[in-house]
Amino acid sequence: MISSMSAAKQICENLDWEVSNLSMQKMLYVAQMVSLGRSDGARPLINASFEAWNYGPVLPSVYHSAKVFGSEFVGNIFHSVNLPPDGADKEMIQKTTDSLREKTPGELVAITHWEKGAWAKHYQPRQRNIKIPNADILDEYRQRTK
Repeated sequence: MISSMSAAKQICENLDWEVSNLSMQKMLYVAQMVSLGRSDGARPLINASFEAWNYGPVLPSVYHSAKVFGSEFVGNIFHSVNLPPDGADKEMIQKTTDSLREKTPGELVAITHWEKGAWAKHYQPRQRNIKIPNADILDEYRQRTK
């Protein structure tokens, strides 16, 4: 398991720093979902909880660090953050960015707003601090892959 900031930095590196905060958040969520799914819930990728926000699942600490960029590409705000070591976590992030790199922000929002998904189960308009349990993210993976 790695920190949310380390995972975010790796996504930015993989995409040559050409990713918005919104797109990065959705990629982080998909990577977490796939990691949970492939390990049957035993191995979350990220050591932080996603929350159900208006535009989908969000890691608040990453969002607040990168919000200064608005809808533009995220710059390197991760100077003191280490990249994940080589291994399964880094590979999971690489596969996620490779599979989603061509998706628009709108397409990524649509993926994470799936009506049977964990975000939809927990989202309440104009509410914050609503955590999305990893068990529900795992259930979303199972529903998507059956």
